[in-house]
Amino acid sequence: MQLRGGSSKGLYFRAADLPDDPAVRKQVLLAAMAGVGPDDRRQIDGLGGADPLTSKVAIVSPSQRPGADLDYEFVQVVVGANTTDGTQNCGNLLAGVVPFAIEAGLLPATANETCARVFLVNSESICEVVVQTPGGRVNYAGSTRIDGAPGTGAPILCNYLDTAGSACGSLLPTARLVDAIDGVHVTCLDNGMPVVLLRAADLGRTGAEAPEVLNTDTALKSRLESIRLQAGPLMNLGDVKAKVVPKMCLISPPRHGGIIHTRTFIPHVCHAAIGVLGAVSVATACVLPGTVADGVAQLPAGSQAYSVEHPSGEFTVTLEIDRGGPTPEVRRAGLVRTARLLSRGEVLIPEGIWDGKTGR
Repeated sequence: MQLRGGSSKGLYFRAADLPDDPAVRKQVLLAAMAGVGPDDRRQIDGLGGADPLTSKVAIVSPSQRPGADLDYEFVQVVVGANTTDGTQNCGNLLAGVVPFAIEAGLLPATANETCARVFLVNSESICEVVVQTPGGRVNYAGSTRIDGAPGTGAPILCNYLDTAGSACGSLLPTARLVDAIDGVHVTCLDNGMPVVLLRAADLGRTGAEAPEVLNTDTALKSRLESIRLQAGPLMNLGDVKAKVVPKMCLISPPRHGGIIHTRTFIPHVCHAAIGVLGAVSVATACVLPGTVADGVAQLPAGSQAYSVEHPSGEFTVTLEIDRGGPTPEVRRAGLVRTARLLSRGEVLIPEGIWDGKTGR
């Protein structure tokens, strides 16, 4: 099936319908999304949309793990690179996992709403997802609006548990609140998504430039990539040249009543919005004293709701914070998404790829 999840779109597969061999499965997903030609950047021979936000895959199965109902593995098909990346989670596609599981017969729906605990395979963490299911059917229609997606839909509640260090092993993988790379102060943080935060002003930018402007700013992108490649090993991610993490996030003072203004590179293209878990990590950096966001972010008094501004609007994250220790500790991150089932059917894979006899 193909669903819009949050502000992304992807193909959703039952794990049992894919080949068991990891190498063959990778080739099948590449063929499904990008086709079999030598240059997949346009993805015209597959079902991808030639953009990182539409070149995504969710693999779902009933979970055998204690305390989990479903397993969800995310795969990013890297546009133009003939490869996949499973380093990160995708919180946007997660919004479609429970609807897909119900539609595909992997999970029974309950009256009014269905609550499922989803095990995120990529980070080995749990997210509690609540979907509206009146009459035992998924309801996609509603009045909830999220920036980065058109129209409105039924709210899908996502409560992330224990996301700190999902890919890097710890919230602050360098063990420092601030590092200096290429003479630029950065904060390397992972609360569901590995992110490198940089003050836009430190790079001679306002942080309010349009994504299409930043995408043609070769000098800036070159500096960001140099910093990213050095940050990878420091964040326990190893050589990240062929990986889509860490994300690079330019921050600046809020302009529309939020806590921070952002421009995120994923990792070489400026995001039209901001990723779900990227927003969680950015909001977390804002509440931690001493990060590069200190003095830039404007935090609301007495509120657990933090609005992260991005090019197409804002993303509100709810953080449950324990302030009893020397530094604040995020116990739970909650957010609202929407999803919509777009199509269901068959994607045709060349026989030679499916049986493993033909490489790409």
